[in-house]
Amino acid sequence: MHIPDGLIPMDQAIIYWIITLIVLAIFFMRISKKVNMEERLVLTAVLTAATAVTTAVSIPSPFGIPMHFFLIPLVVIILGPLSGTLVCFLALLSQAIFLGMGGITTLGANVLVIGVFLSLASSVVYDLFKNINGRVAIFIATLFGILTATVVQIVILLLTQTTSLELLLASLLPFYLVVAFIEAFINVIILELIFNIRPDIADIEKI
Repeated sequence: MHIPDGLIPMDQAIIYWIITLIVLAIFFMRISKKVNMEERLVLTAVLTAATAVTTAVSIPSPFGIPMHFFLIPLVVIILGPLSGTLVCFLALLSQAIFLGMGGITTLGANVLVIGVFLSLASSVVYDLFKNINGRVAIFIATLFGILTATVVQIVILLLTQTTSLELLLASLLPFYLVVAFIEAFINVIILELIFNIRPDIADIEKI
Protein backbone atom coordinates (compact mmCIF):
# COMPACT_ATOMS: atom_id res chain seq x y z
CA MET A 1 0.00 0.00 0.00
CA HIS A 2 2.94 2.33 -0.56
CA ILE A 3 1.47 4.85 -2.98
CA PRO A 4 4.50 6.45 -4.70
CA ASP A 5 5.19 10.14 -5.26
CA GLY A 6 3.60 11.58 -8.39
CA LEU A 7 0.51 9.40 -8.36
CA ILE A 8 -1.64 11.69 -6.21
CA PRO A 9 -2.29 15.31 -7.32
CA MET A 10 -0.66 17.82 -5.00
CA ASP A 11 -3.93 19.42 -3.87
CA GLN A 12 -5.24 16.01 -2.77
CA ALA A 13 -1.89 15.09 -1.18
CA ILE A 14 -1.97 18.27 0.93
CA ILE A 15 -5.45 17.41 2.24
CA TYR A 16 -4.28 13.92 3.26
CA TRP A 17 -1.23 15.42 4.99
CA ILE A 18 -3.41 17.87 6.93
CA ILE A 19 -5.71 15.07 8.15
CA THR A 20 -2.73 12.95 9.17
CA LEU A 21 -1.12 15.83 11.08
CA ILE A 22 -4.38 16.54 12.90
CA VAL A 23 -4.62 12.92 14.04
CA LEU A 24 -0.97 12.98 15.18
CA ALA A 25 -1.62 16.22 17.08
CA ILE A 26 -4.53 14.55 18.88
CA PHE A 27 -2.22 11.69 19.83
CA PHE A 28 0.40 14.01 21.31
CA MET A 29 -2.24 15.93 23.25
CA ARG A 30 -3.51 12.66 24.72
CA ILE A 31 -0.09 11.24 25.45
CA SER A 32 1.21 14.44 27.09
CA LYS A 33 -1.15 13.85 30.02
CA LYS A 34 0.37 10.47 30.86
CA VAL A 35 2.89 10.08 33.68
CA ASN A 36 4.33 6.57 33.25
CA MET A 37 5.75 6.63 29.74
CA GLU A 38 8.83 4.42 29.93
CA GLU A 39 7.27 1.09 28.94
CA ARG A 40 5.07 2.70 26.30
CA LEU A 41 8.06 4.42 24.70
CA VAL A 42 10.02 1.17 24.58
CA LEU A 43 7.09 -0.70 23.04
CA THR A 44 6.50 2.10 20.55
CA ALA A 45 10.13 2.03 19.45
CA VAL A 46 10.19 -1.77 19.12
CA LEU A 47 6.90 -1.90 17.24
CA THR A 48 7.94 0.96 14.94
CA ALA A 49 11.11 -0.90 13.98
CA ALA A 50 9.18 -4.14 13.51
CA THR A 51 6.57 -2.37 11.37
CA ALA A 52 9.22 -0.71 9.21
CA VAL A 53 10.84 -4.09 8.53
CA THR A 54 7.59 -6.01 8.04
CA THR A 55 5.99 -3.53 5.67
CA ALA A 56 9.21 -3.27 3.67
CA VAL A 57 8.74 -6.86 2.49
CA SER A 58 6.69 -6.31 -0.66
CA ILE A 59 4.65 -8.71 -2.76
CA PRO A 60 4.20 -7.58 -6.39
CA SER A 61 0.66 -6.99 -7.66
CA PRO A 62 -0.62 -6.69 -11.24
CA PHE A 63 -1.51 -3.03 -10.62
CA GLY A 64 2.09 -2.18 -9.79
CA ILE A 65 1.48 -1.07 -6.20
CA PRO A 66 3.22 -3.57 -3.91
CA MET A 67 1.28 -5.54 -1.31
CA HIS A 68 2.72 -6.29 2.11
CA PHE A 69 1.88 -7.30 5.64
CA PHE A 70 0.96 -4.44 7.95
CA LEU A 71 1.54 -5.21 11.66
CA ILE A 72 -0.55 -2.14 12.53
CA PRO A 73 -3.51 -4.21 13.81
CA LEU A 74 -1.13 -5.82 16.30
CA VAL A 75 0.17 -2.38 17.33
CA VAL A 76 -3.39 -1.12 17.80
CA ILE A 77 -4.40 -4.06 19.98
CA ILE A 78 -1.38 -3.51 22.22
CA LEU A 79 -1.13 0.30 22.33
CA GLY A 80 -4.33 1.74 20.82
CA PRO A 81 -5.44 3.37 17.53
CA LEU A 82 -3.69 6.74 17.85
CA SER A 83 -0.48 4.93 18.75
CA GLY A 84 -1.00 2.90 15.57
CA THR A 85 -1.05 6.16 13.61
CA LEU A 86 2.23 7.32 15.16
CA VAL A 87 3.96 3.97 14.58
CA CYS A 88 2.73 3.92 10.98
CA PHE A 89 3.91 7.49 10.37
CA LEU A 90 7.40 6.83 11.74
CA ALA A 91 7.74 3.51 9.90
CA LEU A 92 6.58 4.86 6.53
CA LEU A 93 8.66 8.03 6.91
CA SER A 94 11.80 5.98 7.53
CA GLN A 95 11.01 3.79 4.53
CA ALA A 96 10.45 6.80 2.28
CA ILE A 97 13.75 8.38 3.35
CA PHE A 98 16.03 5.36 3.57
CA LEU A 99 14.46 2.78 1.24
CA GLY A 100 12.71 4.94 -1.33
CA MET A 101 9.39 3.20 -0.65
CA GLY A 102 6.20 5.22 -1.01
CA GLY A 103 7.01 8.91 -1.01
CA ILE A 104 7.04 12.15 0.93
CA THR A 105 4.20 13.90 -0.88
CA THR A 106 2.08 10.75 -0.60
CA LEU A 107 3.08 10.03 3.00
CA GLY A 108 -0.07 11.70 4.28
CA ALA A 109 -2.24 9.48 2.09
CA ASN A 110 -0.35 6.33 3.01
CA VAL A 111 -0.60 7.09 6.73
CA LEU A 112 -4.28 7.96 6.33
CA VAL A 113 -4.91 4.55 4.77
CA ILE A 114 -2.80 2.39 7.09
CA GLY A 115 -2.28 4.50 10.19
CA VAL A 116 -5.69 6.12 10.55
CA PHE A 117 -8.43 4.06 8.90
CA LEU A 118 -6.82 0.65 9.47
CA SER A 119 -6.05 1.56 13.09
CA LEU A 120 -9.53 2.90 13.79
CA ALA A 121 -11.31 -0.05 12.16
CA SER A 122 -9.15 -2.61 13.98
CA SER A 123 -9.63 -0.84 17.31
CA VAL A 124 -13.42 -0.59 17.02
CA VAL A 125 -13.84 -4.24 16.03
CA TYR A 126 -11.41 -5.50 18.70
CA ASP A 127 -13.25 -3.57 21.41
CA LEU A 128 -16.56 -5.06 20.24
CA PHE A 129 -15.40 -8.67 20.43
CA LYS A 130 -12.61 -8.82 23.03
CA ASN A 131 -14.94 -9.62 25.93
CA ILE A 132 -16.61 -12.40 23.93
CA ASN A 133 -13.54 -14.20 22.65
CA GLY A 134 -10.02 -12.79 22.57
CA ARG A 135 -8.77 -14.86 19.65
CA VAL A 136 -11.83 -14.13 17.55
CA ALA A 137 -11.47 -10.44 18.38
CA ILE A 138 -7.84 -10.37 17.20
CA PHE A 139 -8.68 -12.27 14.01
CA ILE A 140 -11.69 -10.17 13.01
CA ALA A 141 -10.02 -6.89 14.01
CA THR A 142 -7.03 -7.65 11.80
CA LEU A 143 -9.18 -8.82 8.90
CA PHE A 144 -11.59 -5.89 9.05
CA GLY A 145 -8.82 -3.34 9.52
CA ILE A 146 -6.88 -4.46 6.45
CA LEU A 147 -10.00 -4.67 4.29
CA THR A 148 -11.03 -1.18 5.44
CA ALA A 149 -7.60 0.14 4.49
CA THR A 150 -7.89 -1.53 1.09
CA VAL A 151 -11.24 0.13 0.41
CA VAL A 152 -9.89 3.53 1.48
CA GLN A 153 -6.85 3.13 -0.78
CA ILE A 154 -9.12 2.24 -3.69
CA VAL A 155 -11.14 5.42 -3.07
CA ILE A 156 -7.94 7.53 -2.91
CA LEU A 157 -6.65 6.03 -6.15
CA LEU A 158 -10.01 6.57 -7.85
CA LEU A 159 -9.89 10.24 -6.87
CA THR A 160 -6.62 10.56 -8.80
CA GLN A 161 -8.57 9.64 -11.97
CA THR A 162 -5.65 7.55 -13.19
CA THR A 163 -7.33 4.15 -13.07
CA SER A 164 -10.70 2.40 -13.01
CA LEU A 165 -12.72 0.82 -10.23
CA GLU A 166 -12.79 -2.49 -12.10
CA LEU A 167 -8.99 -2.66 -12.30
CA LEU A 168 -8.55 -1.74 -8.65
CA LEU A 169 -11.11 -4.27 -7.44
CA ALA A 170 -9.56 -6.98 -9.59
CA SER A 171 -5.95 -6.23 -8.65
CA LEU A 172 -6.01 -5.06 -5.04
CA LEU A 173 -9.03 -6.51 -3.25
CA PRO A 174 -8.39 -10.25 -3.86
CA PHE A 175 -4.72 -10.01 -2.91
CA TYR A 176 -5.24 -8.00 0.24
CA LEU A 177 -8.04 -10.35 1.25
CA VAL A 178 -5.47 -13.16 1.22
CA VAL A 179 -2.97 -10.99 3.11
CA ALA A 180 -5.66 -10.10 5.67
CA PHE A 181 -6.47 -13.75 6.42
CA ILE A 182 -2.81 -14.72 6.71
CA GLU A 183 -1.95 -11.78 8.96
CA ALA A 184 -5.06 -12.39 11.08
CA PHE A 185 -3.92 -15.96 11.82
CA ILE A 186 -0.38 -14.79 12.57
CA ASN A 187 -1.58 -12.02 14.89
CA VAL A 188 -3.67 -14.46 16.91
CA ILE A 189 -0.59 -16.61 17.49
CA ILE A 190 1.77 -13.71 18.24
CA LEU A 191 -0.59 -11.82 20.56
CA GLU A 192 -1.58 -14.97 22.45
CA LEU A 193 2.13 -15.64 23.00
CA ILE A 194 2.84 -12.05 24.09
CA PHE A 195 -0.10 -11.90 26.49
CA ASN A 196 0.77 -15.28 27.99
CA ILE A 197 4.41 -14.33 28.58
CA ARG A 198 3.73 -10.71 29.55
CA PRO A 199 0.09 -10.38 30.67
CA ASP A 200 0.82 -6.85 31.91
CA ILE A 201 1.17 -5.69 28.30
CA ALA A 202 -2.52 -6.43 27.76
CA ASP A 203 -3.30 -3.94 30.53
CA ILE A 204 -1.44 -1.00 29.00
CA GLU A 205 -3.81 1.91 28.47
CA LYS A 206 -4.88 2.13 24.85
CA ILE A 207 -4.35 5.51 23.23
